[in-house]
Amino acid sequence: MSFQAYLDTIEDKTGLTPRAFIALAEERGFHDPATKAGVIIDWLKQDYDLGRGHAMALVHVIKKGPKIDAKHVGSSGSHRDASDTLWLDGKDNRP
Repeated sequence: MSFQAYLDTIEDKTGLTPRAFIALAEERGFHDPATKAGVIIDWLKQDYDLGRGHAMALVHVIKKGPKIDAKHVGSSGSHRDASDTLWLDGKDNRP
């Protein structure tokens, strides 16, 4: 599953866009660089029933923003993405 597909699946399950999760995380202070991924994963599991893989995709965008490593772009395999920038504003709003 590509990085973007993880985010799209999360949106299908929760009704929240990645950008909405970023805002919720900021309200909780989770954007602080000192916040450990486990804290965010626990929150996402408890409040949204997200598994570790999906939660880690959100941890990335919460802590690092929408850019992903270029090694995942255009590579072969199930984890490839079309771009090094993830779309955070909802899959139905993607250009």
